[in-house]
Amino acid sequence: MTLLTVQDLRVEFTTPEGNLVAVNDLTFSLAAGDTLGIVGESGSGKSQTAYAIMGLLANNSHTQGSIRFNDQQLLGLSEKALNKIRAEHIAMIFQDPMTSLNPYMKIGQQLMEVLLLHKGMSKADAFAESVQMLNAVQIPEARQRMNMYAHELSGGMRQRVMIAMALLCRPQLLIADEPTTALDVTVQAQIMNLLKELKQEFNTAIILITHDLGVVAGSCEQVLVMYAGRTMEAGSVNDMFYRPSHPYSQGLLSAIPRLDGHSKYLTTIPGNPPNLLHLPDGCPFQQRCPQVQDICRTTAPPLTAFGADRYRACHWQGDSLEQE
Repeated sequence: MTLLTVQDLRVEFTTPEGNLVAVNDLTFSLAAGDTLGIVGESGSGKSQTAYAIMGLLANNSHTQGSIRFNDQQLLGLSEKALNKIRAEHIAMIFQDPMTSLNPYMKIGQQLMEVLLLHKGMSKADAFAESVQMLNAVQIPEARQRMNMYAHELSGGMRQRVMIAMALLCRPQLLIADEPTTALDVTVQAQIMNLLKELKQEFNTAIILITHDLGVVAGSCEQVLVMYAGRTMEAGSVNDMFYRPSHPYSQGLLSAIPRLDGHSKYLTTIPGNPPNLLHLPDGCPFQQRCPQVQDICRTTAPPLTAFGADRYRACHWQGDSLEQE
């Protein structure tokens, strides 16, 4: 069953320098219980897509297109209606838990507030439910942690608190925006394993926003590759990692260091992402693309289907790159 459908989403910001297009005609869907990884370099529009779904865009934003959740249109909903959907049906884990948690409130107060506001629980029931969820995200001595402040916890524990807070109302969709940023490798693995376990337990669909392709490989069924607000390639994890088709996808995968590699130098994608205030005509990746053609400089390639459930926006007709 399709849970979320995003169709031709465009997010534009009015700035003193001009209009900035952060998300440009983005289309994708997500089934209940599945995990979608959205990857791309910084500034590709990943987080703004999440904020658009949550209704948390800045006041200078303008949106077009369609975002349907459980067949309900989210764009244009009132703040009151969005507040009803947020937390109860869609929840988000923000990138930096230290700035997302209130430093003046104890962890327990912040967790209980979600249940008091959205579930109408008594304080005693909200306290018990919060302790139970802290146990579910594997925080030791959960009852004692309820009486602590955010600065008294490690980065990994703060992230677990954010996950617990997001899952308190058993949402159908969880958006995780760079959930392992600034965490060491061991804690990253623990957090990702935790998300997989919670997904299985609660049958929660997940949108995982990250620049770490290794995290995507071990956690997602589907992948969406974004660049300059557009979809470059979309498909299954296996197709993306073993047979990447778009030159940008191939570049991202080639840039990952390999343990069996013999080169002294890391592979890089030359150049920098385009200025979103002044996007070039044609394909936004043209200035960095090794397969660029004349048509790429004048005509933006449409997102077209090829193969089973695979999509690509590229004029180049070359073969997929087979990865070992």
